[in-house]
Amino acid sequence: MEVQETRVQTDRVLTIPNILSMARLLGVPLFLWLILRPEFGGPKSDGWALLVLALSGISDYLDGKLARRWNQISSLGRLLDPAADRLYILSTLVGLTWREILPLWLTAVLLARELVLLVMVGILRRHGYPPPQVNFLGKAATFNLMYAFPLLLLSDGSGWISSLAAIFGWAFAGWGTTLYWWAGVLYVVQVRRLVRADAMAD
Repeated sequence: MEVQETRVQTDRVLTIPNILSMARLLGVPLFLWLILRPEFGGPKSDGWALLVLALSGISDYLDGKLARRWNQISSLGRLLDPAADRLYILSTLVGLTWREILPLWLTAVLLARELVLLVMVGILRRHGYPPPQVNFLGKAATFNLMYAFPLLLLSDGSGWISSLAAIFGWAFAGWGTTLYWWAGVLYVVQVRRLVRADAMAD
């Protein structure tokens, strides 16, 4: 969620922040496998899945923090960081929807926003612009969703802890989904302005 931006960029690939981001990406298939193990006859491994997600959140915080502190902000890091966020969100959506913890309509709403963003990225590339940088609302949306998903996973049980996790999980999911689409609308507005400015320049 920390965004590698501003300051001087480096073209180095093997920096500590980039290695942390790469490790986060490698954790995505492991996380999805742990969530889906019960669906294929394996033992429930939600605790391990939550641990992987927690470690991902820690590395997400550290890669941006260290990149700024050590002046290791890179073009690769600016791609890896949001890519890891989106892949964790996507894998969690797949896992929790498959296990019927998340309703299909919520998954469709979140995936529709990703589809809109993909279309915007395609339009920007056609006009020679890089993908839009993550804005504050986008970071806040991801923050809320990354809290919502483990709580909803924890709610798939019995007892007061599961009940409490469900309440807070759905609260974070509601805020996260709203902010996710709000940030998406702002991206659309940004792309429209750039395209319009290009048309006026021509």
